[in-house]
Amino acid sequence: MLDVLYKTAANVLPSLKADITVTKQDSCIRNWPNFVKVVEVGPRDGLQNEPKNVPTNVKVDLINRLVDAGVRDVETTSFVSAKWVPQMGDNKEVMRSLQKVPDVNYVALVPNVKGLESAEAVQTETIALFLAASESFSKKNTNCSIDESMERASAVLERARKAGIRVRGYVSCVCGCPYEGKIDPQKVAQISKFLYDEGCYEISLGDTIGVGTPGTIAAVLAEVTKLVPAEKIALHCHNTYGQALPNILIGLQMGVRVFDSSVGGLGGCPYAQGASGNVATEDLVYMLHGMGIQTGIDLNKIVNTAHFICSAIGKDPQSNVTRALPRV
Repeated sequence: MLDVLYKTAANVLPSLKADITVTKQDSCIRNWPNFVKVVEVGPRDGLQNEPKNVPTNVKVDLINRLVDAGVRDVETTSFVSAKWVPQMGDNKEVMRSLQKVPDVNYVALVPNVKGLESAEAVQTETIALFLAASESFSKKNTNCSIDESMERASAVLERARKAGIRVRGYVSCVCGCPYEGKIDPQKVAQISKFLYDEGCYEISLGDTIGVGTPGTIAAVLAEVTKLVPAEKIALHCHNTYGQALPNILIGLQMGVRVFDSSVGGLGGCPYAQGASGNVATEDLVYMLHGMGIQTGIDLNKIVNTAHFICSAIGKDPQSNVTRALPRV
């Protein structure tokens, strides 16, 4: 099928209108879903480790552009200590400045009850919290063990339930850890089940340092789906070794219907040595649309948004699609 996509692209690139689809026959090679949800993490995960301050108005403009492009789930900011993640120090200002659109899920990351209290103060309706599948990563990232981080998560989830706030769960280092190496898929499954049982509406499995391959992703999903329904799972892939799209394809084959991505391919965990950017939203959307899978996202607008934010922070977009497509 990739040969079909390449040939199609070569034929139409001179007069490209961005939305490339394969034929109906090609798109039915497998029983692909009609629609996939894309969760945009660029405003939070994509910007959190930028060394130079990104003005609040630029962050808000980015979020509004993403929503205008058709994104319906977007991570906006995180309520973490400005001492450790100074780029997110304007979290309340970002949330207050948003012109919220109905039916758009604006998500903010919180690490603990204190972060939740700050999120509540600006009427945040959906939060995300994270646990690590690596003991060493958990201690370096949150200064506590996995068991201790579960206790913290339980406290956040209990308070969120009482406040009517929806919670998305993250599990980081699902394929490998920069300190421990390989991670046992059964450990990932157990942590995922904990988050699901505690009430998270969705569990995002993060290949934090991008070491996953279709084989390791399949092994993780095989264990997790024994304990958590596939429709409640999302994949969060980094492209360190160029494996993000192949890994997403395996996820599709195994029933995953939600994928995280970052406009322009921005991002990378500040506590994970060697972690490059997230899979680019524009690369993901291009592939899905080429398979006959809809996302509700306008590819041309996402490409323009990638150029906008990368220009604002003085970087080139880290995606193939932005290099191949003209700005419109």
